[in-house]
Amino acid sequence: MSAKRAVRTSIRATAIGFLVGTLSACVSAPPPPQDQMSRTQVETAPADLQLLCADAVAKASGADSTKILPVSSSKIDLKTYQVELDASGKKTSCLVDTDGNVKSVQPT
Repeated sequence: MSAKRAVRTSIRATAIGFLVGTLSACVSAPPPPQDQMSRTQVETAPADLQLLCADAVAKASGADSTKILPVSSSKIDLKTYQVELDASGKKTSCLVDTDGNVKSVQPT
């Protein structure tokens, strides 16, 4: 084998090795199991309960219900959700149970 041929073979082998290394770095790890994902740890209130809270805030404040937006919610216990709402810049917290009974509406 001539020196030129040996150099070409060496360059090709190096290029292929570099390409394989680069492509293997692009393979991502599998996602974590559902029970270990942070977003699955919080159960949000169903939409109908969030809307009940928005209505309750509108009635309590005299604000237009179309201007009241739920911004977050979480499950407090087996039957209760807490819904955080924004009423035209005024923050309000609402507790509602799974039966649709609004327990409290408080400014935050």
